[in-house]
Amino acid sequence: MNIVNTPIDGLRILEPKIFKDLRGRFVKTFNNDFFKEHKIEIEIKESYYSISHKDVIRGMHFQIPPYDHIKLVYVPFGKIVDVVLDIRKGSPTYKKFFKIELSADNGKVLIIPKGLAHGFKSLQNNTNVTYMQTTCYSPEADKGIRFDSFGFDWECDNPKVSDRDLSFKTLDEFDSPFVFGDNQ
Repeated sequence: MNIVNTPIDGLRILEPKIFKDLRGRFVKTFNNDFFKEHKIEIEIKESYYSISHKDVIRGMHFQIPPYDHIKLVYVPFGKIVDVVLDIRKGSPTYKKFFKIELSADNGKVLIIPKGLAHGFKSLQNNTNVTYMQTTCYSPEADKGIRFDSFGFDWECDNPKVSDRDLSFKTLDEFDSPFVFGDNQ
C-alpha cells in the first residue's frame, strides 16, 4: 500500500497493491495497522455502496457536526470521476476542488477527511461505488452543496441527478459549520 497526499490538506489517495492471477484480482482496501502506522486514525462505523448508470452525478454530500465523518471511497466495479470540495472555513484550499478517476482497474481508495463535500460522476453503467465511514448516517445531519455551483466541469450534457441533489444550496449560499483545523 502507498499513500499519496493531494493539494487539499488531509485528503489522501491510498494506492493498494493489486494481486492478479488466472482467477482474477485481489485488492485490500483497508488495513487498520497500516493506517495507524501512517497516523490515520479511522474507526469504521458504517459501510454501504451505490450502483449508478453512466452519467449519473451524485453529490456533493457530507454530514455536519456532530455526525461529520472521515470517508473512504473506492470502486470495485466500473469507473468514476470523483470530486472533493473543501468547505472548511480558513483552509488554504477553501472552496477549491480536487478530482481523480477511481476505478476497478486502478483500485485507488480516496480517504476524505471531515469538512469536505464529496460527489462523483459515473463513467460506465453499473458502476459500484463503496463507502466506509466513521459515523453512521444521520438524516438530520445529511447535507449537500449543489453539484454545479463551484466551477467544476462535469463534462456531461445530460446528467442524471436526483431531485434531492438538485435542491441543495449553492456553494455561495451555504454557511459552512466546518473550520479548518477543528477535529480533522
